Amino acid sequence: MDLLSGILNEFSKVLRGKNSLLEKVLAAYLAGGHILLEDLPGTGKTTVGRTLAKLVDGALFKRIQFTPDLLPYDITGVDVWDERKREFVFHPGPVFAHVVLADEINRTTPKVQSALLEAMAESQVTIGNFTRSLPDPFLVIATQNPVETEGTYPLPEAQKDRFMFLLKPGYPDLESEYSIVRDNPVRTQLPELKPACSLEDLRELKAAAGRVHVDDRLIRCTVNLAAALREHPDTILGVSTRGALMLTAAMRSLALIKGRDYAIDQDLSDLAVAAYAHRIRLRGGGVTAQDLVSDLAARELRRIRHG
Repeated sequence: MDLLSGILNEFSKVLRGKNSLLEKVLAAYLAGGHILLEDLPGTGKTTVGRTLAKLVDGALFKRIQFTPDLLPYDITGVDVWDERKREFVFHPGPVFAHVVLADEINRTTPKVQSALLEAMAESQVTIGNFTRSLPDPFLVIATQNPVETEGTYPLPEAQKDRFMFLLKPGYPDLESEYSIVRDNPVRTQLPELKPACSLEDLRELKAAAGRVHVDDRLIRCTVNLAAALREHPDTILGVSTRGALMLTAAMRSLALIKGRDYAIDQDLSDLAVAAYAHRIRLRGGGVTAQDLVSDLAARELRRIRHG
């Protein structure tokens, strides 16, 4: 679709050499999922959220810098007594936005991290006796640095399970890095970036993604892969049913981005690691979660192709 190509084209003007990452970010957005970005400093994690929000005309962007002294109402908002009106008035927190960047989410306490749970799972926030809906579309992009552990609070499994994808941006290729250093697109192009679509366009794209056909054999493969990961001898904690639902939704979105109204094997292959690896916990040893998911996904895809 021309609209999706336009979004990715504008996206890549700022985040260069990361086309696969940008497709996954957009796929999660269209599927109604949330994203955890985990990588070393300076790999563009924060820039992803800032750029995505600028590409959608009218999208409200909020950045939350997570610190140990943050409180839950700093995220969700709070009822404040209005002396003139003689009543409590709700002051919304930064979670009331279309794109929320939760920067260095593992630097705050579990109590504050959990303030995002209802928002991410239900697209709503309950304060006192009132439940308030969040904007549509709603996306949380959280970042964390995997090498600095002092003064951090690892995300509990229930929180990680709310993220559709865990993505590792990585360093760009040599030519892309050269162009980044030469042009500094965050300083020169991001401020001038023009919206590539409207909020209504995005809602229509989300609806179109929901109509993409996923064949029963691919759904079966998604479920079989989740079961294989749960039953593997190296696994302590396996993939939840929520994970399988999210992977299926993401395949629909990626197919739409690729210009198809049906999902194919390659969509599952491209997304399985991002959707499943962060949901499993291993006993230890030489195998990584990413390698295990990749190997078992390849095995399950071969099985449905030949059987």
